[in-house]
Formats: sequence, structure tokens, C-alpha cells
Amino acid sequence: MSKNKCPANINIKNRKAEFEYYLLTSFTAGLVLTGTEIKSIRAGKANLTDSYCSFINGELWAHNIHISEYAEGSYNNHDPKRDRKLLLNRKELKKLASKLNDRGTTIIPTRLWINENGYAKLDIALARGKKMFDKRDSIKEKDQRRAAARGDDE
Repeated sequence: MSKNKCPANINIKNRKAEFEYYLLTSFTAGLVLTGTEIKSIRAGKANLTDSYCSFINGELWAHNIHISEYAEGSYNNHDPKRDRKLLLNRKELKKLASKLNDRGTTIIPTRLWINENGYAKLDIALARGKKMFDKRDSIKEKDQRRAAARGDDE
């Protein structure tokens, strides 16, 4: 008998991240989740906007990731905005911790997805915040790409 696997087409992005930050390096981390949380993620009921990561006692934790309560869950349902532990190996944690000491850098989640084995994975990025004029440049570049794709010669 084959195991019933969830289709691995869940891909929840933090679209605001590329606009707000320069993404320097990227890592893929596992998440410690409860049963109702993974069911909500498989239903696509998650939001990464305004989420961030921080170190607490040498462990990396994700904050403000909103995973909606599972509709079928009873008293076992989870808190939608609880802090979730991220699973990385020790070398990656040390690398992130050392880079985080630089002024203006932070760790933000960029994408939540499910791999072929059915596990939820979180892509995180070491990022540096953009200034207002950098954001205007990003908007201008995006508009130019859009116009080129349309075939406009403006």
C-alpha cells in the first residue's frame, strides 16, 4: 500500500520581503508544528507578512507567522500567531548568529512550502532593510520590466 501524500504544491510567499529588504543569504529550515498547524498549512491557510526570526537561548524561533486555526480542530486547536521553533543544523545557526551582529541585519521568512515527504519547510533569509529611495528604485525597475513584457516602448 502506498502512503497517501499531500500534493507538494503549497507555496506561500512573503511578497513584501523583497520590497522591504535586500535579501543577502538564504537558508531552508524545518518547523516544529502541531497536528492542526500542518493541516492548516496543507489547506493553504498561512500568512508570512510581518513575520521575523530571532535567537532565544541559542535556538532560532519564528515570530508572527499566522497559521489559521484548523476548521475541523476541536479543543486541540493551536494559537494562530504562536512562536515556532526552526530546525537548522548547528553550523547554519552559528553562521546566522554571527551575521546578525551586523547593524541593520535581520532574519525574515520568505517562503513556506511542503516538500515531497510532506514536511513543512520555511525558507529564511538574512536581510538588510531598504531605505525609502531604494524602494522607489525597486518600483521603477518593476514598472520598466512590466512595460517591456507588454511590449510598450515608453
